[in-house]
Amino acid sequence: MKTAFVILFMAIIGAIIGSATNFLAIKMIFRPYQAKYIGKWRLPFTPGLIPKRRGELARQIGVTVNDYLLTPDVIKNKLFSPEIRFVILQFAQTKVEEIIFLNNRTLKEWLGLAGFKNVPEKVEGRVDDFIEKQFLHFKQELTTKPIEEVVPEEIMKSVDQKVPQLVDTLLLKGEDYILSSKGEITIKNLLDDFLASKGTLGGIFQMFLSDSSSIVAKIQHELVRILRSSETKNSIVNILNEEWEKIKKRPIMTYLNDIQLEPILMNIQSYAKKELAIEDRLNKTIHYYFPNGHDWVKYEIMPKVVDKALEIAEIHLEDVLRRLDIKEVVREQVNSFPIEKLEEIVVGIASRELMMITFLGGFLGGLIGIVQGLIVQLLN
Repeated sequence: MKTAFVILFMAIIGAIIGSATNFLAIKMIFRPYQAKYIGKWRLPFTPGLIPKRRGELARQIGVTVNDYLLTPDVIKNKLFSPEIRFVILQFAQTKVEEIIFLNNRTLKEWLGLAGFKNVPEKVEGRVDDFIEKQFLHFKQELTTKPIEEVVPEEIMKSVDQKVPQLVDTLLLKGEDYILSSKGEITIKNLLDDFLASKGTLGGIFQMFLSDSSSIVAKIQHELVRILRSSETKNSIVNILNEEWEKIKKRPIMTYLNDIQLEPILMNIQSYAKKELAIEDRLNKTIHYYFPNGHDWVKYEIMPKVVDKALEIAEIHLEDVLRRLDIKEVVREQVNSFPIEKLEEIVVGIASRELMMITFLGGFLGGLIGIVQGLIVQLLN
């Protein structure tokens, strides 16, 4: 009876020691969180294993993640896979459709969201400034440059060639007028006025020429002969050419001094703004200007944009990862992660296994106690 009691007692003691030892060992993985001191002497095994090796553990985890888990090849294979491309493309197509083509925002509202305020007024102001600048520049050219430098050379040559034709037209019109009844009356009136202006002598001639029709006919005939002569034409052509050459050497504004240009400028500006209708155009939606743009953007533009974006991302991925420095990020995160939370997570996940380890310690301790009890009894 005494032997059995001794063996049982030693088994119980061994089980208690074994389970307590394993339980303490498990706790010492995380605890204590800080080093403990008696005076200046630091207690052994403080802090716990994880807190003590936290920096080295963080560094090793960072290296492992960077070199073996999240390598550029792994990220490339996952990030640029056909499945991911399909997901990104679908997301982009959906967002473009929702935000742009199914949205009733006007262009003016879109510009407002982008930070551009009072766009119609600013555009109209720019239009006014542009037209005024061009108008003043044009006016300056008309004021300082001769006509032959302002008007295109082709037009000037055309005008030069038209002078003889103009003379022919004028002579024909003059001939038609002289031979017309109006021309006859005009010549008769001029003849009568001429004779009347000569006093008595003119009156005597006027009495002899009571019927001036024959004289008028002769004058008409003579005038027509003069108009039809080549000398007349050449003289008029030369005169017009000389005058035209003088005109070409002068600025256009020489002949436009009496014209007020400011109203013309204002009318041009008003007409331009009316035709542009900036306010009305900006109060339309994107869909108004691109009724078929939805399908075009969705099936033509977005696939190319996504492919190009992924291509650029793939090219710069290694550089981005290098700048990101994953191992340093992991190290910092592990170092900043609360030990208490880490302990809670590990214990929560492995609570059953840790309990079994504790029980195993108790079982082995009890078994050792039985063996020790048997040995003691045999020795006695």
